[in-house]
Amino acid sequence: MLIKNTFIEGGISLKQKSNSKSSKTASQPLYLSLDESLNHIRTSLGNSSDLVIRTLTINKISAAVLFMDGLVDKSTVQNFILEALMLEMPTKRQNSHHLYSSIKEASLPIGEMAEVEDYKKLFEKLLAGETILLIDKQSKALSASTKGWRDRGVQETTSESVIRGPKEAFTETLRTNTALLRRKIRDTNLRVEGKVIGKKTHTDIAVIYLEGLAESEVIDDVNRRLDQIDIDAVLESGYIEEFIQDAQYSPFPTVYNSEKPDAIAGGILEGRVAILIDGTPNVLLVPALFVNFMQSSEDYYQRADIGTLVRLLRLFCFSIALFMPSLYIAFTTFHHEMIPAPLLISLAAQREGVPFPAFVEAMMMELTFEILREAGVRLPKPVGSAVSIVGALVLGQSAVQAGLVSPAMVIIVSITAISSFVFPSYNMAISVRILRFPLMILAATFGLYGIILGMIALVFHLCSLKSFGKSYMSPFAPFIPKDQKDVLVRFPHWGLLSRPSSMTQKDQKRTDSTSKER
Repeated sequence: MLIKNTFIEGGISLKQKSNSKSSKTASQPLYLSLDESLNHIRTSLGNSSDLVIRTLTINKISAAVLFMDGLVDKSTVQNFILEALMLEMPTKRQNSHHLYSSIKEASLPIGEMAEVEDYKKLFEKLLAGETILLIDKQSKALSASTKGWRDRGVQETTSESVIRGPKEAFTETLRTNTALLRRKIRDTNLRVEGKVIGKKTHTDIAVIYLEGLAESEVIDDVNRRLDQIDIDAVLESGYIEEFIQDAQYSPFPTVYNSEKPDAIAGGILEGRVAILIDGTPNVLLVPALFVNFMQSSEDYYQRADIGTLVRLLRLFCFSIALFMPSLYIAFTTFHHEMIPAPLLISLAAQREGVPFPAFVEAMMMELTFEILREAGVRLPKPVGSAVSIVGALVLGQSAVQAGLVSPAMVIIVSITAISSFVFPSYNMAISVRILRFPLMILAATFGLYGIILGMIALVFHLCSLKSFGKSYMSPFAPFIPKDQKDVLVRFPHWGLLSRPSSMTQKDQKRTDSTSKER
């Protein structure tokens, strides 16, 4: 049978919590007259061509089946609604109330049904892909879940590629995404709470966490921030992220997002809360710490020594991507004595004939690489990669031959750009690219002293940040010794006996110390 039970899975109900601010107008109850009700629906939808109304007579009582073409599975409507109403209904005489009760309780073989008492709820159900049954002289209607629009299947992620580990990625369909997480975490304590946000779009949101593991304060904070959102449309998770994030004007992200179910499942198993938004494959995860953006789910699939080496490499590349251009500017402009004599002579020879100071030279090349990077992203994939690589080579070589920049500057900017690609998180990579420019200005103005001032300001800012009540720089500030096993280094799985205490104080034990014995 094609019955779809889309809201009850694994014995846990998805509670629909509609945003209390989603409509400022009072809900209008349904008309008793079927003709008046159909006219009101047609008028409200502007006589839309995709509105399908099938009128029928059941035991001499007028009724109508309504659905939006393209949003429903027509075979489900045909086989389990129309056929049941027209061919399988008992022929005994009934009034509209008895007919309604009979259909609701025994006639329709549909897994999920709901009563509708006003037009606001009716339109929400109708535009969400459900089928509505109206009966003459009846103040209530029935909605049946018959959603069946075309969606993208589960595919490999293109933005978070891994060599070893699951390749599947989230899709744009909320129920598919919750199912992917259910497959990863088969625990009865996994809670899925539903919300609807957006006065125009009525976007479905799912808040997922492990009861008994996630802290109640974090769960309440997430729900409070979501309930306070008053917006007409939510088309992507970025809308929600900007509303709920801490430190709105900080360049550093305080909400983690990923397209990989295993990465989100790993966060939930650490006591964090996932927020899924219908219509986007990007899932939000909170709280988010600085170290989370330096880690990849693949770190846990490789051997511990390989995972540790890769993490240290990312931290090294973070320093290069952030400070290398500004250090070059400071050394070549103010601190020649800190450069070895042979290297200084080589740099001076390269810069002979260059009409710009090192700062202008660096800014020109950085902006050029940023333009090429953005062009490569926006162009079609086969063309974009060619533009990025060939454009960088051609422009760099041409700039050197024209005497606009020195070869050393091209090397510096190239290494900086490559280092920024090492970060697993795209949001953190963007933050580093943004912060690079003010550090270059400080280096051009005050030399190394400016860079040190910038570093101090960054450290103070990072230590002041919080993400849903958690210190952003934890477990470094505050320093938590037992959490250091899974930060810069990664201990073997048998050595990770407890969950990070910086994230949750509940159910700390993750494995038994005797499990490593052979």
